[in-house]
Amino acid sequence: MYNCPLERNDFLYYGLILAAVVMFGVQFLVNEKYETKNGNSLASSMIFIFGGSIAGLFVLLAINSFRFEFTLYTLVMSVITALNMIACIVCSLKALAYINLSLYSIFSMLGGMVLPFVAGILFYGEPLTKGKIVCFIVITLALCLTFQKSDGNKKGYIYYAGIFIFNGMSGVLSKIFQESEFPKTSSAGYSILSAAATVVIAGIFLIFLRKQLPKIDKASVFQLNAYGILNKVANYLLLIALVHVPASTQYPMVTGGVMIVSTVLGFFTAKKPSAREIASVALSFAGIMALVVI
Repeated sequence: MYNCPLERNDFLYYGLILAAVVMFGVQFLVNEKYETKNGNSLASSMIFIFGGSIAGLFVLLAINSFRFEFTLYTLVMSVITALNMIACIVCSLKALAYINLSLYSIFSMLGGMVLPFVAGILFYGEPLTKGKIVCFIVITLALCLTFQKSDGNKKGYIYYAGIFIFNGMSGVLSKIFQESEFPKTSSAGYSILSAAATVVIAGIFLIFLRKQLPKIDKASVFQLNAYGILNKVANYLLLIALVHVPASTQYPMVTGGVMIVSTVLGFFTAKKPSAREIASVALSFAGIMALVVI
């Protein structure tokens, strides 16, 4: 099933990964802007998740021609995926109150790369090639280059660990779903059910938090809608590609790619990328190329 290094008939799926990487890079900035303006309380986080998931759900339904698919196994996996995603976003918004963006990025992207990489090789028989090893090491070094000492509180450590685990488990759960032999829906059906489960779970939280809900302005509404659409569609694209591209190849590519896109976008913000961040991008590109040529 898997072809590595790249072969011509795989270009479509690597194109899907590239599109997802761009979306993740943009959503990363949107997430930060929302947290800066609205804080990281549980109520604010749930509004972000609830509103964004509704927007993402409608877009996914449109992509699937408004067809709704269902199997019991897909429902169970969708609920687990929704809970994992909610936990990841809550930890992300909380962590940004304790640590700087560079340290947050390291925990988030390392988790997103390490756990699916290890799961693919240990549990699904994906080959451990020289290219993957080089890519993994080089991108890890690139992430370390972006590190800046944080003035964060040690209380935030539980959120740092949460970011690492929950962001990494997102890829692992996708791999489990695609490789399972239980009756299941299409990738689109799974994505739709996951978004719907997220809306329901976040909505339940909002009922209990209704007295604590902050006022959200139009800019924040746009941000949470943009985040939800980008996140849901990007994960859907990765889910499709995962059938044809090993997790141990896909997620290092995603991590390195998001670093590159985020840095490029940084040139259009008030805080321009530093020399170390530019160097980390060069390393990330070298790591991705290692998957192609080695």
